[in-house]
Amino acid sequence: MAFSRRKFLTLAGASAAGATVLSPLEAFYAKAAMGQMVRGIGYGPLEPRLPLNSSDLANTVAGDLRGETILALPPGFNYRVLSVTGQTMSDRSIVPAGHDGMAAFPGPRNTTILVRNHELGTSSPNPVVGGTRYSTGAQGGTTTLIVGPNRELIKDFASLAGTIRNCAGGPTPWRSWISCEETFSTSTNITSSGAVEVRNHGYNFEVVADENSGLVNPVPLIEMGRFSHEAIAVDPRTGDVYETEDQGDSCFYRFVPNVRPRRPGDLAKGGTLYALKIKNQPGVNNFAVNTSNNPNLGGQIGRIPVGQAFPVEWVKVDNPNPSSESNRRGVRFQAQDKGAAIFFRGEGAWYAKGLIYFTATQGGPPAFDSTRGNGQVWVYDIARQEITLLVEAAPTGELLDEPDNITVAPFGDLFLCEDGGGEQYVVGVSQKGELYQFAKNILFANNPDSAIRDRFADNEFAGACFDPAGRTLFVNIQTPGLTFAIWGDWTRRFSSGR
Repeated sequence: MAFSRRKFLTLAGASAAGATVLSPLEAFYAKAAMGQMVRGIGYGPLEPRLPLNSSDLANTVAGDLRGETILALPPGFNYRVLSVTGQTMSDRSIVPAGHDGMAAFPGPRNTTILVRNHELGTSSPNPVVGGTRYSTGAQGGTTTLIVGPNRELIKDFASLAGTIRNCAGGPTPWRSWISCEETFSTSTNITSSGAVEVRNHGYNFEVVADENSGLVNPVPLIEMGRFSHEAIAVDPRTGDVYETEDQGDSCFYRFVPNVRPRRPGDLAKGGTLYALKIKNQPGVNNFAVNTSNNPNLGGQIGRIPVGQAFPVEWVKVDNPNPSSESNRRGVRFQAQDKGAAIFFRGEGAWYAKGLIYFTATQGGPPAFDSTRGNGQVWVYDIARQEITLLVEAAPTGELLDEPDNITVAPFGDLFLCEDGGGEQYVVGVSQKGELYQFAKNILFANNPDSAIRDRFADNEFAGACFDPAGRTLFVNIQTPGLTFAIWGDWTRRFSSGR
């Protein structure tokens, strides 16, 4: 275990009178308040395991991976590698690099449709290619994978092209994927007539989840905001879209569409953008609360107690499409000048049972080896209009190291993709209030060649999501660009018994 790994996870209890804490983390607070251990067994100890299709991995950008153990998983779980950067796709283009956010949708004939982001900028040896592009000078986008009921890849193709740093995003109830640009930048686009123009970036784009979509028409969803987007989660009852922002002084947003969306394209009809403000909290900038609990990041230790629910309101962003972020014209500055709360690097988001879960990857008290924190997990209760800090990693915690992408399993557990220093895990949070390590990236972890380790080892997990039947977990390792299908007996989870 690398020295930089954290030693413990600190969770604080909440009084029965002062908190609203809902599944799947209700038991966390009861256990923590009684001083009980919150480290769980999960599905058992992790064991190095070969992919079942190891023989197919002879020629990859990472070399010959036949016989290479890539993941460590609990007993009884297996996996396949579905898609590797550099392989040839069904549309005869190359699988792009930078696998990131992803979601799964039901397809015809018991197939699963995956729409996957590629976090690429303006220069990459393995870009998303295609003729229908938002900008000729940008190389990010999405690909779509059709996976059979036997968890084997049937078809794959580019589905969005010409965007920048497509980091995370989120699924919609109307069978589309919202792909988010994590940038506030421009690119140079060459039009069909040869004219040169500047393209703004920092938008969301919608990609229909369809086995025959091909490259979609790239329409920026301008009124959802121009900022460094990370992820979205949709309230299926209203169609409101909740958005995270990956900045050190980010906000948490809600987009209220002009027309309740029921099909792809409806979000392009516009709407109003709001940012979350915590009520009745004295602070700075018109009561803009810094939620980091970190004095190095503008917060205060313990300012936001774990487990305490805070009432919120929403402040309107007057100009969601600024041409510049200078002079406090950026979206987050407009919101904070009206009192919007500040989160340190908002990242993954997911909807489940009336709740929006999201991460603040480096929030929390200073880590022992950094001025930044080891991460927080938040939940927003839509009906109660309350926000709660659910999990905050301690400075020396080993159970959670900078959570990024997040998903909620059909059986209620949270799955968090780590993007921290050293070893990388998929961390589960059970409904009994226990954290457990479900998967570990062990690709080239013990390779004697330091150049190979530096390039390929200990890279982040991303894009965790379950198939519609709840039997398969799909997840990516961003570099060298691998997509996995993982399955086993999801009912066979152990409790620590404490």
